[in-house]
Amino acid sequence: MKAGDIELLKSATDWARAEVFSTSFFVVFGVMFLLGSVSFWYLGKSEIAKSYVIPTMVAGVVLMIIGLGLIYANVTRISAFETAFNSDALAFLQSEIARAESTLKEYQTVVFKAIPAIIIVCALGVAFMSTPIWRASFITAIAMLIVILLVDGTAHARVDAYYKLLLTVS
Repeated sequence: MKAGDIELLKSATDWARAEVFSTSFFVVFGVMFLLGSVSFWYLGKSEIAKSYVIPTMVAGVVLMIIGLGLIYANVTRISAFETAFNSDALAFLQSEIARAESTLKEYQTVVFKAIPAIIIVCALGVAFMSTPIWRASFITAIAMLIVILLVDGTAHARVDAYYKLLLTVS
């Protein structure tokens, strides 16, 4: 095992730990949405305030599911890195390059094209729908999608840097 090999394992592990930290913000925002839902339910007096109860609850649950799923996946990945690296460092490097490439392509399609398009549709929905539940749903969806863009925007930069590092090692 060479020093560069150990650096590869350390870089992979550091990247995955940073992902765990970053994706924990999905859980934090999910809890905030759930607290908002409870607040709208408890304190909401107007029809529009009461309309936010279910959409913010759904957004909170969705963000928590996303966050907990990604945390679990990355924690599992961290423990699997050393085993995979020790069994075949070259295969580990190639699989990480392929996974990083795939992730970057997904970000380009989903995060930077589909989510902004959905935000635009929701904004149009706010403009053209007059019922409180529809407006609350569209506004909540926009807020949730902005959270996803914020968290995934930093994750994209991190995986891009990790991918470039992997290419220099190969």
